Amino acid sequence: MRRQRNTKIVATLGPASSDPQRIATMFDAGADVFRLNFSHGEHADHRQRYDALRALEKSSGRPISILMDLQGPKLRVGKFADGKTALKNGQRFRFDLEKKLGGDTRVTLPHPEVLSVLKPGTELLLDDGKLRLHIEESGEGFAEAIVKQGGVLSDRKGVNVPGVILPVSPLTEKDRADLRFGLDLGVDWVAQSFVQRPEDIAELRRLVAGRAALMVKLEKPAAVERLDEIVEQSDAVMVARGDLGVEMPPEDVPGIQKRIIAACRKAGKPVVVATQMLESMITSPAPTRAEASDVATAVFDGADAVMLSAESASGAYPVEAVTMMDRIIRRTEQDPAWRRIMDAQHPEPEHTASDAITKAAAQVAHTIGAAAIVTYTTSGSTALRCARERPEVPILCLTSQLTTARRMAVVWGIHAMQTSEVNTVGEMVDKASAIAKQEGFAEKGSRLAITAGVPFGTPGSTNMIRIAWVN
Repeated sequence: MRRQRNTKIVATLGPASSDPQRIATMFDAGADVFRLNFSHGEHADHRQRYDALRALEKSSGRPISILMDLQGPKLRVGKFADGKTALKNGQRFRFDLEKKLGGDTRVTLPHPEVLSVLKPGTELLLDDGKLRLHIEESGEGFAEAIVKQGGVLSDRKGVNVPGVILPVSPLTEKDRADLRFGLDLGVDWVAQSFVQRPEDIAELRRLVAGRAALMVKLEKPAAVERLDEIVEQSDAVMVARGDLGVEMPPEDVPGIQKRIIAACRKAGKPVVVATQMLESMITSPAPTRAEASDVATAVFDGADAVMLSAESASGAYPVEAVTMMDRIIRRTEQDPAWRRIMDAQHPEPEHTASDAITKAAAQVAHTIGAAAIVTYTTSGSTALRCARERPEVPILCLTSQLTTARRMAVVWGIHAMQTSEVNTVGEMVDKASAIAKQEGFAEKGSRLAITAGVPFGTPGSTNMIRIAWVN
């Protein structure tokens, strides 16, 4: 099943998309990666969806990537005696550790680690940024604030502290239990929430121990300030625009999105743009024109993938949302401006044999009018370096490792296949030609640019490029 586009689609599964037939229809419509959101649902629900995906993978013959998204810590106020209170501009309001129900002048903030960093002048955001308070006074176990932007505050609403590094681990006990479950299932990617510093990634990488690849969600301004270090520590990055938009002004988010995508392109790491891309399709069979432009902008920027959240998980039109995203991507990539932008954004190659070969392969493919670039890879690193070049032709990634083929499903322009190892150059060319024909990338007389490493099957040994004619 060849996609007629380069940018990939990540679709979140949920109550609206748990039926195996619905999942298969979404896959046929264009979903390349399926996200299991562990902020919602029970383990039994996620196991059912996982099993349906692996059955679909077997019946379709195509590697399918499964992303588990950890919830991370959720900072919330406590409950109120009346279920809510109205905060007025200019009034004082107290946050403390007392276990009694809140009222008009105070509420419990059951996070002593957060209270410990609330100092005079600190800004506090409540309920996804709808309410804004400034801390006037703080001490052991309490903080007094002045309401700057009031409104109704109800039970268990979220708390954000922009501009402050919180002494909170990004992994809760729930996350650890979910991670064990997901790794035992066999997920391909683990997305980490609440990352503030590069050091926050180290613990997750130790726990995962190579059993999955790591996707870091950039949703905290503090993480953006150390962007290059975090990109270096990750295997992929997600631009979590919803949370970013809470802790920083909305007008800053588009520029930050472009900056993150550029950093990932430079590093050769996959980058996913997420949140509210086709939000109106939760309840409508068609998106707004602004939403279509939003998806197109991510494609023009060179993102590896764009993501559907509630649109496919709980919306009324999950299949239609995938279909629409596929249509927008394909039309955008047909625009002459898209190719000009891709050609103008080539990062400088690193001084390695792999980069030299993959950059040359893109140039060779252009010069000879190749039907595709074929990369033989074990770990996937060669395919990633090839995708970094954003070549004019598709990338057919051949690997003996099913885990590698699955992980490549999120990467721009890559069509990954699991196949047996090759032992000679002749076998390499024959296999590449046969699979390129079988998968619809080439026909008799087409030319291919093939990269591989000798000796075959040695990770990181890409040192050869071969031009081949398909028989």
